[in-house]
Amino acid sequence: MASGQLKFSQKLGYASGIVSESVLYNMFYTYFIIFLTDVAFLNPALAGTISLISVLWDGVTDPLIGHYADRKEGRKKKFLIFSALPMALFFVLSFQKINGGGVGAFFYYTLAAMVFWLFYTSYTIPYYALGAEITRDYDERTKIRGLSGFINSFAIFIGAALPTLLVGALMGRGVSEGRAWSFSALLVASIAVIFVLITFFSVRKIKLIRSETQESRDNILQNYLEIVRLKPFKPFMAYIVFYMVSSSISQANLLYIIQYRAGLSPDFIGVALAGLICGFLIFTPITTLIATKTDRRTAIMVMFALSSLGMVGMKFIGINSEVEIIALSLITGISAAAFWGTFYSFAYDLVEIDEMVNGIRREGAITALPQFLQKFGAALGLWLEGLFLAAVGYNASLPVQEQRTMAGIENISTLFLAALAVIAMGAMFLYPVTKKRFNLLEKALENKKKGEGYSLKGLEALLGNAESGSSSAPAEEPV
Repeated sequence: MASGQLKFSQKLGYASGIVSESVLYNMFYTYFIIFLTDVAFLNPALAGTISLISVLWDGVTDPLIGHYADRKEGRKKKFLIFSALPMALFFVLSFQKINGGGVGAFFYYTLAAMVFWLFYTSYTIPYYALGAEITRDYDERTKIRGLSGFINSFAIFIGAALPTLLVGALMGRGVSEGRAWSFSALLVASIAVIFVLITFFSVRKIKLIRSETQESRDNILQNYLEIVRLKPFKPFMAYIVFYMVSSSISQANLLYIIQYRAGLSPDFIGVALAGLICGFLIFTPITTLIATKTDRRTAIMVMFALSSLGMVGMKFIGINSEVEIIALSLITGISAAAFWGTFYSFAYDLVEIDEMVNGIRREGAITALPQFLQKFGAALGLWLEGLFLAAVGYNASLPVQEQRTMAGIENISTLFLAALAVIAMGAMFLYPVTKKRFNLLEKALENKKKGEGYSLKGLEALLGNAESGSSSAPAEEPV
């Protein structure tokens, strides 16, 4: 069970755990600053500082939680259940209106957000790491992440669209704005807790692979240095960073495209978001199908090629209407569905490579490091978006932007994002883990654990020289 096929109910239950993190993540990133400025009446500079501190804190805690979760005393299943209620509680407290504003409110919201992100990380790192522990099968991992990506499309809607709809409905019935936001946060947090419980009981009886192997090293720096030195990690790192730069620029530039290029109301962003979700629904199963028929690397290159070609095509067509905004969102959804439907499966590949090279399974650390890179890439993308807007002459005080500015805004969401997609695709081309090589690795690893002879022929691209001549028994002929 641990290394082969899982029941569909177990796969569905585990995959649905993405709802818990996605609804909270999307509501926080979509509405937290707006809540602080428009409901809690904090100065925009203070609101931005609170968000910056909390997100930086979130990035810092990723490798720490990943390291601790791999320790013997840090069982990942327990992390899920123990993190659920504190995560939900401090999420709700982050959307609780505090009267008076000023320094007291600044410290309140900073602390609430930091504690929320601490428990959020305590859930997400062990949750994603479990995907490498419940099965070693290449296709099973691909299917689970594909199923999770499909479910995530609905979670995105709950987190990004439901809160504002609910707040509007409650205020229409006479509920104060502050109470409406608190109730909305409570509902979203309750949904998160429910799916944590579903996930926990779905995986509770599954025997984990890592329970049979050596524990993680005590030295956190040594842990992460050994992971970074793994041969496939470098192209994987480049793939993550370039895609996340692209993703954050795409999201940040969307409202500018809607308002200044297409000349539409900012409210149209809800329709554009629906287009993106449709992209997830359409292209996630297609990505999974290609990945299982060939391998994940091939699926990524195919889908990113389609996305980059589509973005170039949108440049020649022009983005001037509602239809073209929706088309751009659907095209963006191609690469988004491919990335998020396979991201953690690629990380799981490294678990077995690490076990062969270093003799240790470190699912938590290997999950945490890509998440850290994910956040670094997103932050870099937001920074670049600001630089690009300045470079094309964007001026917020102008009711109508200059023609070169509108053309520049369009270029950001088309030609520049297409270029980033091509670079990410190139990094994936250099990523050496194919399904064939992974299956060879798994067979060699099984034989090594049994004390039998094993061959490393065909695995040089994955292991380099790290395992040359290290067979624990006379080597067999190549598998």
